[in-house]
Amino acid sequence: MQTEIRTLSFLRNRYWVLRHGKSIPNEKGLVVSSLENGTRSEYGLASEGVEQAQLAGKLFLKELKEKTIPLSNVRICYSPFARTSHTAEVVASVLNIPFEGPQCKVIEDLRERYFGPSFELLSHDKYSEIWAMDEKDPFTRPEGGESVDDVASRLASAMATMESEYQGCVILVVSHGDPLQILQTILNAASEQMEPSSNDLGSRIQAVRLPSILSQHRQFALLTGELRAVL
Repeated sequence: MQTEIRTLSFLRNRYWVLRHGKSIPNEKGLVVSSLENGTRSEYGLASEGVEQAQLAGKLFLKELKEKTIPLSNVRICYSPFARTSHTAEVVASVLNIPFEGPQCKVIEDLRERYFGPSFELLSHDKYSEIWAMDEKDPFTRPEGGESVDDVASRLASAMATMESEYQGCVILVVSHGDPLQILQTILNAASEQMEPSSNDLGSRIQAVRLPSILSQHRQFALLTGELRAVL
């Protein structure tokens, strides 16, 4: 018997998030956050990351089977970076979903947060500087890069795209550390609004793009290859 996919009143779909598997930049300890660099194959998954993606796919498949959700209801939306595209492709293979087919979609707004030229291709030890800045003011941009709110804005666009294209689906969002932290932050806050001015998703997200909320995105951190149900 097929289980009806229950969603929150302001969403047409259910969402899971998956951070890409361990990547070559992760192994090298490098910040690779620009679209130009991130889409280069040399910055794709490390062998351990491929294994993590396979395990995540198997775990996701187990969850789907336990909830009797048919694979025809699954969609995979992913960032265009090499490490996320490869992760999505591995998961699709585990689920036996054609990666080039209509159930898989690349969405540029799911790309990595761009940390700016002062951080690009440098040591990931510098992330702590960014996160300290985020906690102080999530509307402050690293020089030439994106603030937390900038990312929240394009993630709202990504959500609007997915919500307009799909209905009654389970959507796996394959993206990166910061964007997935920020996505979970805004969706969690949007779902907890007691008396929203509107039941419209865009309005709900706009209402929670506040310093007190966005500054706390680190609490939703994911490990590489970590799968999590969101809403």
